[in-house]
Amino acid sequence: MWRVYVIALAVVIVDQVTKWLIVTNMEIGERITVIESFFYLTSHRNSGAAWGILEGQMFFFYIITVIVIGFIIFYIQKFGKESKWLRLALAFILGGAIGNFIDRLFRKEVVDFFDVYIGTYDYPIFNIADSALVVGVIAIFIYTFLDERNKKRSNQK
Repeated sequence: MWRVYVIALAVVIVDQVTKWLIVTNMEIGERITVIESFFYLTSHRNSGAAWGILEGQMFFFYIITVIVIGFIIFYIQKFGKESKWLRLALAFILGGAIGNFIDRLFRKEVVDFFDVYIGTYDYPIFNIADSALVVGVIAIFIYTFLDERNKKRSNQK
């Protein structure tokens, strides 16, 4: 079970190191082309959530994040023994939540830098913590779907 927390810590460390590299080496708005017309590193700050919603509502984010982190830790302790995939997904979510929480707490904004274009659509700029959250949530959806399917198959036999 302790491995879950090591993975979450690793996500936080990679997230914070990459954000530190962006903050110390790039001006806000500066862009580095990685793959022309598709992928850039762009120094950006976000004082809201995804797509800039609830901008400037730091106190709200503090409360929600503490509740989410508490819930994730509870869920790890209660259900984490069921599946290594569930543990991994929860570790990614925990690490991502803590990574962005650190930014909000100490910087009063989140450092974002991955800038992806899909055709003409400029996807909202994101970071390692955001990526870990998305991967974790998708993994939980997949785990839940497969778990329910396996339960139905078991009940049919």
